Amino acid sequence: MNQAKQNALDKIFGTSVIPVYYHDDAKECLAVLEACYAGGMQVFEFTDRGNAALANFKVLKTAARDQYPDLKLGIGTIKNAKRAAEFITAGADFIVSPIMDQGIAETVHQHGLLWIPGCMTPTEIAQAEQAGATLVKLFPGNVLGASFVGAVKSLFPGISFMPTGGVAPTKESIQEWFTAGVKAVGLGSRLFEQDAQAGDGKEWLTERCRQVLQWAGQHQKQV
Repeated sequence: MNQAKQNALDKIFGTSVIPVYYHDDAKECLAVLEACYAGGMQVFEFTDRGNAALANFKVLKTAARDQYPDLKLGIGTIKNAKRAAEFITAGADFIVSPIMDQGIAETVHQHGLLWIPGCMTPTEIAQAEQAGATLVKLFPGNVLGASFVGAVKSLFPGISFMPTGGVAPTKESIQEWFTAGVKAVGLGSRLFEQDAQAGDGKEWLTERCRQVLQWAGQHQKQV
């Protein structure tokens, strides 16, 4: 396996929790990345969900190079090969899609990077495996549920699974998914919901990241 791809996989499996985030404001993006990193997150998935996505990703990539050299910064919500190529040029360490798309697979593989397609059915997982995926995003996780992992895991021994959507920053949710057999989880909007009693800074997010990583780490030691 290509070294860049292996490094990204190792970091994802070692951290096991990936924040999934988008905001139009670059300063807010930087503040969130800093808070997550301070909380122990060494993998971060920005998403292509707004007009400022590419510009803000470039800002985050510059910050990652200068301040967080051990961070793997990927891009998610990639739905076509052209967009994948644009973010690869901008320095994406890995590419995540909500769909299984052969064109995206070919583009990412040509650059020797990690490609994580989104799948919802055994057929899509099989197609992703044939297209060279080793890690599959189960999406939407809230629709599939943790029991889906147990139902398909034995059918695809060469595939690792990561749900996104439907994963909550709670001990019960984190442990439910890892007990089912996933290797990592993606945490979206619920990770970034600010408590009413939180102050103006991002200390609450840093602490929440620390707690989620602790729950994930405790469970990994048990299984």
